[in-house]
Amino acid sequence: MRRVFVTGAGHGIGRAIVESFVEAGDRVAFCDIDLKRGEEVVAATGARCFAVDVCDKAALEGAVQTLLDEWGDLDVIVNNVGISEFEPITATSVEHFDRVINTNLRSAFITARLLAMHREKMGAANPYGRIVNLCSTRYLQSEPNTEAYAASKGGIWSLTHALAVSLAPYHITVNCIAPGWIDVHEETVLRPEDHAFHLSGRVGQAADIAHTCLFLCDAKSEFINGQCITVDGGVTKKMIYPEE
Repeated sequence: MRRVFVTGAGHGIGRAIVESFVEAGDRVAFCDIDLKRGEEVVAATGARCFAVDVCDKAALEGAVQTLLDEWGDLDVIVNNVGISEFEPITATSVEHFDRVINTNLRSAFITARLLAMHREKMGAANPYGRIVNLCSTRYLQSEPNTEAYAASKGGIWSLTHALAVSLAPYHITVNCIAPGWIDVHEETVLRPEDHAFHLSGRVGQAADIAHTCLFLCDAKSEFINGQCITVDGGVTKKMIYPEE
């Protein structure tokens, strides 16, 4: 039974990841800023919830340390939490940029750092460890007004391969997943052309990312390390030209 911690799992991709690990028989805890949504996930899965704003360093560290103290170690950390609020660069603020970076990027460093410190203290006795960070295809392509989000996801990719090198002595592999268009809103009405835009013939679902996460965390996937796995239905491989 793996000991798993997921950030930002009150809905969408994070919730699907929690559900998948629970179904696999693992012991799972997660954090989310929305206590109501968190309680719904607890009721549905039996996972443990911490009501945490990941921008609050002390609160996030407290949640992780509580699990390390009570469970003895963490085998898997999934840094899923992220916000994608887009604003024109001329209208946004430095404070907005900082909040996106702190939510999407700094939180992943905080959890990884604590796990590394714990493993060092243990003498790297645990032969298994996985960190999966949620990136985005926007780390390599952009639309207007996405500076903060793109920077945070570019940082996730760079942080991932840096951590893979630093955490190797603690038997922890570190990879990231770059989702494309993933439909996580029940009220969204998808058109046939939305699905047809993808080489796979459909818009992505949260379960697609959860499945990839489980694959990366499989004991037999230890030779995949420091990588970014794009899960986007093939969209980033299409050559797209303006219509005539």
